[in-house]
Amino acid sequence: MRKHFEDFFAEFAYSAEDTAHLLNAYDKICACDEARTPFERAYAAYVADLNCDWGALMRETQAAGKLVDVHNYTTDLLLFIMLSKHLHELYVEHGIDLAIWHDSMLDLRYKLEECRAVYGICGSFVGGWFPGFYNLTRFALGRLQFELVDSPVEFAGNGITLAKGQKVINMHIPRSGQPLSPALYEDSFARAKEFYKATFPKDQPAPFVCHSWLLYPDTAKFVPPHLNTYKFLSEFTIMESNHNNGEDLWRLFDTMEQHPDRLPTDTSLRRAFVAHLKAGGRVGYGFGILFR
Repeated sequence: MRKHFEDFFAEFAYSAEDTAHLLNAYDKICACDEARTPFERAYAAYVADLNCDWGALMRETQAAGKLVDVHNYTTDLLLFIMLSKHLHELYVEHGIDLAIWHDSMLDLRYKLEECRAVYGICGSFVGGWFPGFYNLTRFALGRLQFELVDSPVEFAGNGITLAKGQKVINMHIPRSGQPLSPALYEDSFARAKEFYKATFPKDQPAPFVCHSWLLYPDTAKFVPPHLNTYKFLSEFTIMESNHNNGEDLWRLFDTMEQHPDRLPTDTSLRRAFVAHLKAGGRVGYGFGILFR
């Protein structure tokens, strides 16, 4: 299994520092029978059932990591890198393009980079997010990630009717470092339409939905129109929204800090959000829909 980790870090361009840290953590776990066994059980559980009890697997491997002084965030990342080996086998078994496996597994590195930026820890603080990739319900298709869900809303407009509970394509926007440009997201929409063609034939519009802090309705009022972010959110009809206290601002600012005077302003989008917050503006989430 160590060879799998080494190959994985090389294939997905992990930094030398992160590679060394993660391999050292893995070696510490393997050197302790009591720590290694829960990881072996976790792998066997996933091989036996791709809809295994993910919460139990993470709790057991986190406890194992504590025995050898490996942080919970690190054990979570190690667990899913380890399981990516069998996920690769599942892609082959189901005839799914391995390029999609590759793009989906890039998310592990994205989340590591996020964890390091926010907490200074080599790992992931959103381990509960990953199972969707591993039970073959979520896939990275170009710039965006997608999964089929039941629509929580009804929609009628432009000759299109969508019933509540009807299948829609839910999208996620990974923090990949790539621009959220029209060329890239339209490419992703086209790939998703092809991937889910059994559900949405070519002669029917495919409904895409997104639940994101980007789609909070006020965002369109202060984000500069020339930014890709503005162009993306302008594609959606916002169906629902709610404001919050900014607990998800870390997604943009790489910090759990919420006071606008202490947030970084090194990009146009960050500056726009900080100015909005200083003016007393609210942030939150929006649920939007578009059709292709």
